[in-house]
Amino acid sequence: MVRRRFGHSEPEVTNDLFAAVRSLCRPLRSPADLDPLLARVGDAACVLLGEASHGTHDYYTWRAEISKRLIVEKGFSFIAVEGDWPDCYRVNQFIKGDTGTSARETLHAFSRWPTWMWANEEMVELSAWLRQHNDGCEKKVGFYGLDVYSLWESLYRVLGYLGKNAPSALPAARRAFQCFGPYGEEAQDYARATHWVGASCEDDVVAMLSDLRRLARRDEEGFDAEQNALVVREAERYYRTMVRGGPESWNVRDRHMMDTLDRLIRRQGAKAIVWEHNTHIGDARFTDMAGDGMVNVGQLARERYGEDKVVLVGFGSYTGGVIAGREWDAPMERMAMPSGRPGSWEDVLHRAGQTDSLLLFDEESRNSRLLQERGHRAIGVVYHPEYEARGNYVPTVLPRRYDAFLFIDRTEALQPLHLEAQVMEVPETFPSGV
Repeated sequence: MVRRRFGHSEPEVTNDLFAAVRSLCRPLRSPADLDPLLARVGDAACVLLGEASHGTHDYYTWRAEISKRLIVEKGFSFIAVEGDWPDCYRVNQFIKGDTGTSARETLHAFSRWPTWMWANEEMVELSAWLRQHNDGCEKKVGFYGLDVYSLWESLYRVLGYLGKNAPSALPAARRAFQCFGPYGEEAQDYARATHWVGASCEDDVVAMLSDLRRLARRDEEGFDAEQNALVVREAERYYRTMVRGGPESWNVRDRHMMDTLDRLIRRQGAKAIVWEHNTHIGDARFTDMAGDGMVNVGQLARERYGEDKVVLVGFGSYTGGVIAGREWDAPMERMAMPSGRPGSWEDVLHRAGQTDSLLLFDEESRNSRLLQERGHRAIGVVYHPEYEARGNYVPTVLPRRYDAFLFIDRTEALQPLHLEAQVMEVPETFPSGV
């Protein structure tokens, strides 16, 4: 879910604002230019790396460079992403040497739409690097998924684990399986049934989780099974609340992602790197999301661990290319991204005369002319660039929403592994009023 706001009037853009922006911008040309960001991380235990779209090459490659340096220089122990637990756990097994497949074969297993988010060339390169890095380490870096969408795959994995390790817990798991059965693995159908006819698998899912927790071993395989059972519980709750409208399903999802992150940190005594969309990692309290009663991972991490232990890094760009779909489950397309909306943060950074830049926010910048709420672009997996002027911008106080920001003036589209991507030419400007 990506926020869209219509009719938002941007504050005036002044020379003083440009001067304030220029004073914060540092050149961003190579991984060495990340030194100030690494210094800003200091002894923080959690670094959250955002993205303004799920289909931009530059966001993935810069996040990879930051992550490599955090792992090598700061001892960070795992990467957790906005992806499904079962698929990401296969990547975790590959990079730790537990499977003999290649990075490319492992990532091809991401088959749920939008496949391009993790099945892409950029992730092949990072996964291969992580495997090589781990080959020489006693304590291996992990890779995990935080999301809540894998209801059926997680349920199958729970059944498989119980059948092999704790058959006495199978009856509860089979009751949960049978409860979801009439919906043919269509979570949307289950969601509608909970709304219109009062159906619910909640009690069966809770019973399955309770039995698994009582009987599962406390090793890595048991941890994987328990996490899959938790995904089933929270997925059931997510779909049940989704059909009611309002912010609750969003909050169920982000609280689940935060709780999963917390479980990983506590289990491994580790420092965490998180990859998610800006709408998840940028503190919701400094956007219009707060007024709608929504929370997100960035806010929850600051509240749970303390602001001195968490670094939130946002990303944005002025123009370029992106991979997205016209509708949910539609074929992916390579789209041209229009120039940033006049008066938006993307427009201000571009017009300030800077190219690719790193901005670090401190208390001085947080009490400056930058403390204005301006639109900040947010592109989801569904995107209509011709309607850019009407939406796709989240009103944001940039220096409070993030601790740092990477601005890429012109971006390139992600490189998907799957070949159904189409090339679509979209003009960079659109008629007034579109």
